[in-house]
Amino acid sequence: MDSLIWKSVRENVSYYDEILFAIGQQRSAEAAKASFSTLNEAEFRVFSQWGEDGIIQYLIGQVAIENDTFVEIGVANYREANTRFLLMKDNWRGLIVNAGADHIEFLNSSGMRWKHEVDAVSRFVTRENVNEIIYSGGFTGDVGLLSIDIDGNDYWVWESVDVIAPRILIIEYNSLFGARFPISVPYDPSFSVEKAHWSQLYFGASMPALCHLAERKGYRLVGSNRDGCNAFFVRDDVIGSLRPVTADEAYVESRFRSSRDEAGNPSYVTSHEQRRRLIASLDVCDVTTGDVSSIGGLFGLPSP
Repeated sequence: MDSLIWKSVRENVSYYDEILFAIGQQRSAEAAKASFSTLNEAEFRVFSQWGEDGIIQYLIGQVAIENDTFVEIGVANYREANTRFLLMKDNWRGLIVNAGADHIEFLNSSGMRWKHEVDAVSRFVTRENVNEIIYSGGFTGDVGLLSIDIDGNDYWVWESVDVIAPRILIIEYNSLFGARFPISVPYDPSFSVEKAHWSQLYFGASMPALCHLAERKGYRLVGSNRDGCNAFFVRDDVIGSLRPVTADEAYVESRFRSSRDEAGNPSYVTSHEQRRRLIASLDVCDVTTGDVSSIGGLFGLPSP
């Protein structure tokens, strides 16, 4: 009986995904004919968590792509990911990386692994192993897109990537860190957002920090999503007619309420100030100077 139930569930999920995919194809065709004054106007969601699918479709229409390849680091089970629609609609070749095996199991059970040229790696990514993981996965040099969303060492991992040179870069930023300070959590090779602080609000880097790194690596910021979590960069030599923007222009104050209480339950803390107060005693690193300060000290907040 259980096997019949799960078969029905899988069939229903597959049917739902087919509907989403068809709608996404239509939205892509419409977006190809449109012009946008800001990047987030291109948003639509098929398999991405927010509106990244639409932004990616817009960007690959604006940026000359020689190698239709991607690497996505941080994909959970891959049901919801930045590159899944790109893989299925545009048939790019890709590598997805995540700790655990859920993403591998999903590729196998969904048939995506034989329908498309996508490989999955189960590794905890650090700045020490990221290049080896990508290289061993068969990717070097010029690639179309790199996405990094690991809720922690995102800045430090991108800083270390040199085995590939993506034309489009998507990376998560922490909206709580604001649009003024170029800061990141200090590097810790074993960093875990769940263990770093019970609120799960202490992770990643600010938009200005990522822009500082982008300039060093030869990229320009072209925008962010409406929900205030992902920044989009394009390599200088292929930016074409896309308009670069500043960190202040692209920054969005997030409204999603992902905080937890000390028992691990959702706490739905709303304002940025309230959320910052929860992590005020924790340290962040200025990526331009190396100086370490408390979040409370930077933002003028007392420790909880």
